[in-house]
Formats: sequence, C-alpha cells, structure tokens
Amino acid sequence: MAEQRRQHPNQRPQSRTTRRRLLEVGSSAAFGVTLPDLLAAVEAQADTSGTRLFAQAKSVVVIFLWGGPGQQDLWDPKPDAPSVLRGEFEPISTSIAGTQVSEQLPKLAQHAHRYSIVRSVTHRDFEHGSAAYTALTGYPHPLPGTNTTAKPDDFPTYGSVVSRFAPNSRPVPDFVVLGPVMHQGARPPLAGQNAGFLGPGFDALRVPGDPGEQSFRVDGVTLPEGVGQGRLSERRDLLSKIDSAEQAAKHRQLSGFSDLYERAFGLLGSSETRRAFELGGESQRLRDSYTRTRFGQTLLMARRLVEAHIPLITVNWSKLNADQWDTHAKNYPRLRTMLPPFDQALATFIEDLDTRGLLDSTLVLCLGEFGRTPKINKDAGRDHWPDCYSMLLAGGGIARGQVFGASNRSAAYPVANDVAPWDIAATMFHLKGIDPKTHINNRQGQPLPISRGEVVSGLLL
Repeated sequence: MAEQRRQHPNQRPQSRTTRRRLLEVGSSAAFGVTLPDLLAAVEAQADTSGTRLFAQAKSVVVIFLWGGPGQQDLWDPKPDAPSVLRGEFEPISTSIAGTQVSEQLPKLAQHAHRYSIVRSVTHRDFEHGSAAYTALTGYPHPLPGTNTTAKPDDFPTYGSVVSRFAPNSRPVPDFVVLGPVMHQGARPPLAGQNAGFLGPGFDALRVPGDPGEQSFRVDGVTLPEGVGQGRLSERRDLLSKIDSAEQAAKHRQLSGFSDLYERAFGLLGSSETRRAFELGGESQRLRDSYTRTRFGQTLLMARRLVEAHIPLITVNWSKLNADQWDTHAKNYPRLRTMLPPFDQALATFIEDLDTRGLLDSTLVLCLGEFGRTPKINKDAGRDHWPDCYSMLLAGGGIARGQVFGASNRSAAYPVANDVAPWDIAATMFHLKGIDPKTHINNRQGQPLPISRGEVVSGLLL
C-alpha cells in the first residue's frame, strides 16, 4: 500500500513561523526592542503554534481494541441514516453540547468534557494482522491485506521507539504491555507488537496475567524463591564477567541484550517497581468502580504504572479479555455484553487520572485497527472497514471536549479533516517529546523517520 501523507487545513509550519517572527522582532532592535523582548515574543509565538506542548506527556497509555470496534456503535452514531445502516443503538447526549455517542456509553458520555473524539481516521488495509501493525507502529505494513506475523525486520512498536529515544532514568521499565500477546487464530504472534529491527533490548516488559486474580504475579520484577539481594548481586557480578570474556566474539548476537540485563537486575532490586504492580493497596470501592473485569483491573494497573513514571504502557484487549471486537456475527448481542464494562472501566480510568492531577501529563489513546462496515451483513454483524473509523484521545496536550473530523451520513468515509494512523503516531511522538522527523536505522542501515505523518495540530490544546 502506498504511504499517504496529508497536510491538514488547520496545520501550521511551526518552525518556519517562529523563524519568521524572530527575524521580524530582530529587525526592530534599532527601535528599542531588547533581547528579553525578542525572547518573549518567540515564546509567545511558540505558545500559539503548539510548540509549548512538545513533551507535555510524561506517560502514554495506548488502549488497543483488537478486532476493530464499529464507529457507528460507539463514537459516531448516525441517527438520520437508513435503519439498515444505523443499527440498533440510539445516540445519547454527552457533557458537551451537540456531541452524541452510543446509548451503550452512558458513563463516557458524562465525561466527554475530559477527552476528544476523532471521527475521521482512515487507511486502506482491511486485514487484522497488517492493519494492527499499522495501528501499533504508525507505519503501513509492506504486505497490506495479510495476517502477517512478527519478523526481525518489522518497524518497532510505539513503546520500543519511546524506549530508544526517551528512556527512563528511574528503576522502572521504559515500556510495559498489559495483556496477552495477540495472535490471529493459531498463528505465531502478530507483527507490530515488539521492537522489530531495534532488537530485543527495546522490547516491552510483558504482563500477560489477570491483575484481578489472587494468583497474579509479575515474574520479571519478583525475585525467585530463595534468591535474596545478596545472591542477586553475585549473579550480576558473574554475568558481568561472562559478558566481558565473550563480548568481542558475540557482540552482534548480544547487541541490545546488555541493556536489557541491566534493566532486569534494576527491576528486581526496585521496590518502587514491585509496588506499581500490586493492586492490594487500592480501595475496594475504587476497584469496583473500574469493574472487576480483566479489562477494568488492567486499566487500574495502568494508572498505577503512570504514577510510577512508566513512559509508555500498552493495554491489549484480546480474546482473553472476554469477547473480541471482531463482530462479523451477532454484532448487537455481543456489544450489549462488551460495552457496559468497557464504558464503566474507561470512564473511571479517565476520571481517576484527572482527579489525581495526572491527565494533563498522560496521553491516552483508545483505538482499534479499523472500524466496521456501514451495512449489517447476513449474519447480523458488521465486517472490516478501514476507510473511516473513530478513536478517543485524552490528556497529555490533547484538547478536551471536542470532536475532530467528520464522516459522511453512513460513517463510511471522512468528509472533513481525515487523519491517518501515521498522523496519530506523529502527534503522539510530538507530545511525548520526540521529534516525529527523527530518523532510525533499520537492519540494513537505512535511515527511516519514526513517523511519516504530520502532527495534527487541530487536536492540541
């Protein structure tokens, strides 16, 4: 699939504007403009251009709804469409006048002033595997329309790029994935979930278990039984000696692993990290508010990881988190089961972040790999539809309470401010403090930009 780049009407070339303003103010120096005046003017210009939001997000939480939720049944109801298109759910009003969402999202409707909806996300890949790769890396897959599996040459997922360019100095992981590894049927893991050509040193700490279970534990941050801090130090010293002896011979094979080992030992010795993965200290009332579902308790853990300053957290909604969003059949009975706990948990998560003063510094992205067809099929379901779908963004420099972009009468195609996944990637990197035009070398040594998109300035504060 050819990569598409869009220049949005609302977008301004920030650096060019700032330079022009600098020259304008500088030329006025003969008339009494001082250096402080000049710097203040440049700072003011940066404020209006959105530059001040660079690095606004200390943490990013990517909530990935594997399977592709229908835009018409969540964020973009079409009450005036023919009945064959609009489906069974009625729209309801939200806390923002003129904005409606599905009747199955009453809690999120109450908190619409805390987040924004994009109703014009679009790409051209109809298949789960390659479309999920696009959603989780911001890059179109080189083989669109395939259920491709992970390969060493893959472009790295968001968290791996953040680990590479914005690592954490604290004794906590740079990148955590909560939820099982995603598969398509019995195939190996899907592409787009790991560090790809960056190498295993930039892979996530994976937490596949259910945080709500009594038996839950995170093996990567817990010392094995019988291994105390003394034995841990001895093992670290031994590993260091082995690495020194074999470094020259195995440098290429071990590339990336030394940093991973260092981080692993740091995690095992960090009480801060261990506490972040323990939900026992949370009140029963709050845990109930998140819902006692796997998804809800995982979001609660995500909030704790935000408090622990984890740079990027991915929450996977997979088939092990109850039903998938791939509703080819019985769309409405399945959504009536899935949406109430989803609504309650996500609304609580956003509210909890906000009341704790964390939302302004935490970017939340909630999206799938595509949307669903306008028409209901013969099995009372909706099929894959990447041409137009919706997503939610909140915090971290995102404007509150707005709807960005628009779809046509049937939610089939964008009619205003279309946004591609690579534009979302550019916006996320910008808010995390990484220039989207930064280049990274693949395994062949070729420099590639970490995003081919453009920052969607219309989404920013």
